[in-house]
Amino acid sequence: MSYMDNAIEAPAPARLITPDLAKFMNWALVWIILANIPFVAMWMVGAPPRALPIALAGFAGLIAKRMSHPVQWLVFVGVMIFSLLSFVSGLFNLTLNSLVYSLQFFAEIKPSNSIEYIAATIVIIGILIGSWFLLKRDTNFSKPLHILLGGALIFGLVGADAAVGEGMRGHYFRPAPAGTAFESAVSKSGFAARADGKRHLVIIMVESLGLPSGNQAMSDKLFAYYKDSAINARYNVSQGNSKYYNSTTAGEMRELCGRWGDYYELLETTDPEKLNCLPAQLAKKGYVTQAMHSFKGPFFKRDVWYPKIGFQKREFAAELQERGAEWCGGVFAGACDRQVPKMLAENLKRATQPVFQYWLTLNTHLPVPTELNLNVENCEQVSAELARDYPMICRQFAIFDDIDKALIKEITARDFPEADILLVGDHMPPFYDRHHRSQFDPERVPWLYLKAKGSQPEG
Repeated sequence: MSYMDNAIEAPAPARLITPDLAKFMNWALVWIILANIPFVAMWMVGAPPRALPIALAGFAGLIAKRMSHPVQWLVFVGVMIFSLLSFVSGLFNLTLNSLVYSLQFFAEIKPSNSIEYIAATIVIIGILIGSWFLLKRDTNFSKPLHILLGGALIFGLVGADAAVGEGMRGHYFRPAPAGTAFESAVSKSGFAARADGKRHLVIIMVESLGLPSGNQAMSDKLFAYYKDSAINARYNVSQGNSKYYNSTTAGEMRELCGRWGDYYELLETTDPEKLNCLPAQLAKKGYVTQAMHSFKGPFFKRDVWYPKIGFQKREFAAELQERGAEWCGGVFAGACDRQVPKMLAENLKRATQPVFQYWLTLNTHLPVPTELNLNVENCEQVSAELARDYPMICRQFAIFDDIDKALIKEITARDFPEADILLVGDHMPPFYDRHHRSQFDPERVPWLYLKAKGSQPEG
């Protein structure tokens, strides 16, 4: 017997990655990392809280891991669709139901005009393609320790997401809680009380006009052009702010119908009298009620519910362009807002009875691109500080400035008839990044009320 025969055979080293651990790692790569990586990448700049989508992805993966490859992939696609809808609804302060309902209008917008949307689309397509191949690997781990570890990863990521977004939580998901006391610019300013037939009444809802918070440069710019001697000679100027919830159409319901909510309830209404909205109230008092919007009428079915709330005449992008407005691009391409004040003034000048004129602007809808006839390329002329530190906000203010200057030119003209004018924001601008988004109050929007003094200046 040789020495080698007498030697005790040494045990083979234990494998560091067991077959079950390999399966667990394959699972985590898809359902923890791949399902969340584009949103986790947003942590550095800011993003809506994602506790539910993270948990859904993880637990759906635990259920689907023993299913066939095509079924797993379809589950993953469903998870990604929910995650995207949840993310976008949070970003734009929409309820998920509102966003899903709005998808029917997707064909009306042009996301290809935004490099941000193009980049996001490429990333999501890449993830879906990658998941198809990664899910071909075996993910059906079974050891209790690995199942517990999967749960720990899910809840750990939920906790990390909550911690990262703690300071910005109030900037997202803002449906009106039940019982919330109602307020609006119309109610706080006393605008409706001036409906005595002696003057025209005008409401201008300004897209994404937010209330600056802690940013002096923006506070100084907001409504700055209305501190003008010609304005003060003709109007008593007051300003304030009011609560907002959800998106633009909810803002319209707030100011035009005096309630929290959205336009869906209007679509099935057979008795508009019960709505008791401001245009209908003013029509009963002898006002001609007119609405203008620089986008398409079928979008959000404004061509359907504007008449129901009492607007006798409607002008949308096509009609405004026929009257001479240029085309302005962006994700929401339509009539150039800077040319609408002239048409608004023409409506009032040719009126033979008191008019209630409403105008919803468009061009400051995010994201605001350069070029496309928006006149935002040299926004350092608006504010060197904003151009340097907040370029997208700067581009918005360039458009606000064009609207304000065009409006002031019309409403201070000698032949402009007596009118009260209320400007109000619909919601804060829904910037995707914390840097820009945190410059605005997440709960309130500003308003400015120009109350006609009742006499025209000499000259």
